Amino acid sequence: MCGRFTLTIDIEGLLERFPFDVGPLTYQPRFNIAPTQQVLVYGAQGPRTAEHMRWGLVPSWAKDLSIGHRMINARAETLTARSSFRTPLRTHRCLVLADGFYEWKREGVARTPMLVKLKAGEPFGFAGLWAEWRDPASRRQVRSCTIITTGANKLMAPIHARMPVIISRETEEAWLDPDVEDPSLLLSLLTPYPSESMGAYAVSSTVNSVHNEDPDCVLPV
Repeated sequence: MCGRFTLTIDIEGLLERFPFDVGPLTYQPRFNIAPTQQVLVYGAQGPRTAEHMRWGLVPSWAKDLSIGHRMINARAETLTARSSFRTPLRTHRCLVLADGFYEWKREGVARTPMLVKLKAGEPFGFAGLWAEWRDPASRRQVRSCTIITTGANKLMAPIHARMPVIISRETEEAWLDPDVEDPSLLLSLLTPYPSESMGAYAVSSTVNSVHNEDPDCVLPV
């Protein structure tokens, strides 16, 4: 699964990898992003667009926001079997921007937080799906997203059985192309990222609390 991640790069570095019109969008580095918080989403409204969305998918038919707590992740293997994800897979795809993610490695009764990043140190996009929901009482619109997961690669296997799908540079265009709706083609893009291009290291248990949001979270121990 993916329950915490980072986006620590400065805006200049982010725009070099994912160009978009910043406009009124506010941006600051994040060191411990957690479910239900706002995350930076790329490509939902077309090429070179970005916006903030609530992390935890809230389908348009939901009665309230609470369902989003159970939909922070979507398993790649069952996307077409679940109504909450089947339509977004065809029509509402995006990239959730990050430059690292946390997972907890079990060693006996101990759980060691690990930070996983690309060896190149660059930001990347998780495969994401998004939805729009309207509060029936206030009529307020909420745009939300989920991160797709798949089985672990060789690097991740000793840490956790699953990992978020990182969309490669080569397949980003196809993933975000609104004209691509073939589920079999889209599912073929949702594979584990090559382990030889990734690295992981242990970090402080300070990251265990969602209230801790500072650069110390990403320091190796």
